[in-house]
Amino acid sequence: MWVEIWTALTGSVVCGTWQLVLTAPASRTVLVVEDDRDVREAMVHLLETEGYAAVSAVDGVDALTQLDGGIEPSVILLDLMMPRMDGWEFLERQRNRGASTPVIIVSAYGSRDHTKGPDVIASMQKPVDIDALLSVVARVCARE
Repeated sequence: MWVEIWTALTGSVVCGTWQLVLTAPASRTVLVVEDDRDVREAMVHLLETEGYAAVSAVDGVDALTQLDGGIEPSVILLDLMMPRMDGWEFLERQRNRGASTPVIIVSAYGSRDHTKGPDVIASMQKPVDIDALLSVVARVCARE
């Protein structure tokens, strides 16, 4: 199972035995907004393995619905290219709502200028460096 997750996130096959260590408090919630089911499920599983509470959304509409429903994530992992509502529109709507939840852009595409702002704390290109992603998530969650 770990090999499948690693492959979906990095685009490479890794074989071996992995020791899983829970390092993050389970009360920290990460909202994963990603339309690709395999990548979304891999990110959620990886975050849960690291001790985070991970919630997934298939696009910006789904993410806003979950936020309206009361989810209060410590950080949002956001893809940019998605159906119905892409990451750029999601960011714009979040900003119009006055939301200040930190966002990490995780996309195969470059970011436009309006993705820059105090809410966007990092931008990572797919395939993502897992250690770098977990490091940024850990730093954000440690601030709370």
